[in-house]
Amino acid sequence: MQKILITGANGHLGANLVRALIADGADVRVLLRPESDNSPTDDLDVERVFGDLRDAASIAAATNRCHAIYHCAAQLSTASGGEHEIFASNVLGTRNLLDAARRSGVSRIVVTGSLSAAGHRLDGPTDESVPFNPFERHLPYAVSKAAVEHECLKAFAEGLDVVIAVSCAILGPNDFKPSRMGQVLIDHARGRLRAYIPGGFEFVAARDIVEGHILCTRLGRAGQKYIFSTGYLTMDEIMDLFEAVTGHPKPRLRLTPGLMTPIAEIGAFVHRHILPGRRQLLTPAAVRLLRMGRRADTGKAQRELGYRPTSIAEAVREAYECFLRRGVIDRPRAGAIAAGRRPADKARAGSS
Repeated sequence: MQKILITGANGHLGANLVRALIADGADVRVLLRPESDNSPTDDLDVERVFGDLRDAASIAAATNRCHAIYHCAAQLSTASGGEHEIFASNVLGTRNLLDAARRSGVSRIVVTGSLSAAGHRLDGPTDESVPFNPFERHLPYAVSKAAVEHECLKAFAEGLDVVIAVSCAILGPNDFKPSRMGQVLIDHARGRLRAYIPGGFEFVAARDIVEGHILCTRLGRAGQKYIFSTGYLTMDEIMDLFEAVTGHPKPRLRLTPGLMTPIAEIGAFVHRHILPGRRQLLTPAAVRLLRMGRRADTGKAQRELGYRPTSIAEAVREAYECFLRRGVIDRPRAGAIAAGRRPADKARAGSS
């Protein structure tokens, strides 16, 4: 078997990808940071190497004798070090990995991209041809991911076989940190979600974004990027799904985005200056993205790779059941889940 390296194996995408590759019989090596919580990989049959994307020497050792690489690691927020830390981890770290891959003779590297680094069209869904507009308001993460794509194209021009797999917001199992939407599902299952706001976003099932990465390895054209989404859902539809799988009714309070914007800005100030260790789920950026209602066009991935999206409803159910198995949330009373089957069936039809 040929060795496959995965970065970000503790993250939502990486955790699902590494399990899918192991199930397929792959020989997997994972790059871990010594100071991180690496327990999500404890029970996996993988080779563990330790290093940091910012340390070129450790990355060179990690890529040695690897046939392919999946680069899923990324720093999402500025909470642990600011914009310079995101730049160092995401942009310079990716450059180190691409350089090491080229020197090690890696056959193909698939780099995870983000829909936040794609351009936004007002007249239709975003596809791979829409350029990133640096003059719009962006989070540091989005700016860094746009720069990551630039590094990938530079590496391709220098002879590296690299493909970019663009992800939307992921829903599904093995969400260990958890993700923002995973935390919203947890809060809902615990009866702690008091309100939500309208709007919508493109979501991708964990199984679909994993399949997208594998398709990129097998069939993707070098130097190209492919967008992977399962479907666009409004927050009303997401709340219906959460109600269906948990048995808890969705929040009655449906706040307007106009009201939530100043509340989120105040919350950001409080979290930044008073509660720096606490995580803010509904950030100003999240409110802004929901209000944009941006949609994604997966036509290129479907035509060139044979990508076929599945179901967000099933992804939500898999996420919930995984949280139950891990003891993150308590198992509901008998019959509570069955009471909400109809909303899931209804939402399933509109999400694929």
